[in-house]
Amino acid sequence: MSKTMTEPKAKHIYWHEGEIKRADRERLHNHKAVCLWFTGLSGSGKSTIARKVEELLYERGVHCYVLDGDNVRHGLNRDLGFSPEDRTENIRRIGEVAKLFVDAGLIVMTAFISPYRADRDQVRQLMNPGDFCEIYVACDLEVCEQRDPKGLYKKARAGEIKEFTGISAPYEEPVNPELVIDTSRVTDVETNARKVIAFLEEKGYLSDDREPLEAGGNHRVQRKGEQP
Repeated sequence: MSKTMTEPKAKHIYWHEGEIKRADRERLHNHKAVCLWFTGLSGSGKSTIARKVEELLYERGVHCYVLDGDNVRHGLNRDLGFSPEDRTENIRRIGEVAKLFVDAGLIVMTAFISPYRADRDQVRQLMNPGDFCEIYVACDLEVCEQRDPKGLYKKARAGEIKEFTGISAPYEEPVNPELVIDTSRVTDVETNARKVIAFLEEKGYLSDDREPLEAGGNHRVQRKGEQP
């Protein structure tokens, strides 16, 4: 990693610790914080699955948020394109934001193609062990092209979009992801999202002493054994 990636340009700045620690926020939220990093080709289903996971977690009263690739490029990363250098900076910034979300005690999900292993590994290195879980949303290129929900593959094939991952730019598959979801084989969104929930339960990120929220009801989280 280059010096510019690890050290701030400004000098004489100091990290300030607050009185409320991450562990305090995790106790308040009653679940552990973690970054779920969804990676895969365009059209593989990253954002769709992440949004469904967010919905399922919210129903359990879990504090969570999705950082979506397109949404972030409308604001924080609006100055970046899709060159290799810009992609790396895009992921670096998101990694730093996700790290802050984890420190805030949330389960944060990121839905980015993030095509380069080195960039994903740099984000992993930003965080403590266990805070970064790479979820590879695997899908054959042919299937992604058939779906093409945004019409991007068609434009890329026509030469209208340059440096498009899978067509004119590479995608480097994860080597040892924490979880693989193959949407070429299983297309049901809820089934795939529940695999993520099961992973969180198995690894101890989620506690089981929260009742799901009632649809259309009070959004206050009610704990088991507590009087309504």
